Amino acid sequence: MSGPDYDAVLPAPFGALGVRLLGEALSGLDFLPPETPLRPSGSAVVHRVAHELEAYYADPGHVWKLVLAPAGTLFRQRVWQSLLAIPPGRTRTYGELAEELASSPRAVGQAVGDNPIPIVIPCHRVLAAHGLGGFMHGTAGFPMAVKQWLLHHEGADAGS
Repeated sequence: MSGPDYDAVLPAPFGALGVRLLGEALSGLDFLPPETPLRPSGSAVVHRVAHELEAYYADPGHVWKLVLAPAGTLFRQRVWQSLLAIPPGRTRTYGELAEELASSPRAVGQAVGDNPIPIVIPCHRVLAAHGLGGFMHGTAGFPMAVKQWLLHHEGADAGS
């Protein structure tokens, strides 16, 4: 999991994060299990990403100061922009976002699940109408533990 496609693998309170860059921009963060070997980098951009993540872990209200380059369709970009408007400690449902975007909850859910820069683009703040919903296209195990950690860290009500 710490293959050559990562510019670095950084520690996280819930495991590790695989970092992908596109020039000076963050293009991807992947949640990796705790046993994943860390792979630091001397890159100034990776250092900035690590510093910003540490600031978020210390304060969930941290305002990100990263250049982002999430690759996706125009619709996905619109969904991800909507995620950026959800403040820490708050949640929205797939249905609420779908109504706001004049789309379907299923299409919104797919776009949320395809978010390449989780945490920074806070897909964990989107819940199903009656509970947590999925996360990273999973419904149990490590992915849900990460979502629960993030919501708890931000003081959000994670539903049932």
